[in-house]
Amino acid sequence: MSIDIYAADEQDAFAIDLERWVALCRAALEEELVRPPAEVSLIFCSESTIADLNEQFMGKQGPTDVLSFPIDPEPEPTGRVPDAGGTGPGESPLEIIPQLVGDILLCPAVAARNAVEHEVSFDDELALLIVHGVLHLRGWDHMIDDEAERMEAREREILARHYRSNDA
Repeated sequence: MSIDIYAADEQDAFAIDLERWVALCRAALEEELVRPPAEVSLIFCSESTIADLNEQFMGKQGPTDVLSFPIDPEPEPTGRVPDAGGTGPGESPLEIIPQLVGDILLCPAVAARNAVEHEVSFDDELALLIVHGVLHLRGWDHMIDDEAERMEAREREILARHYRSNDA
């Protein structure tokens, strides 16, 4: 059993090293105590795609850097589940259904502009956005200052353990 990351590069503005970012995403999920089996989608998309989604789901105009769409886990069944495929009381189901954690969509074009503004490398910005997206999937938020400070500290903690810049 594993944490499966379904990654796709659906934009052509920037070259994306999917394997590198999948590994960081998985590490961040593990840091946030996501237990296998679990699934997450990590999609790199165009400005027009993320702008459409930003308007549709967030009510905001224009492209953004990252959107996260958590999928709430279903509660664990209690007691015996006759249709789960077990042979009797106390038996495990034959197939374990993975937790669908959610989807993270990133826009490399916006990330590139952010990187210039924040005076960091493009890769550093993508790494931050991936961890930021994972934290949103796990319920972290930054709507008030205290929450934002805790979330930023958690991002730095995860990045310090699991990300190395290509510039280093």
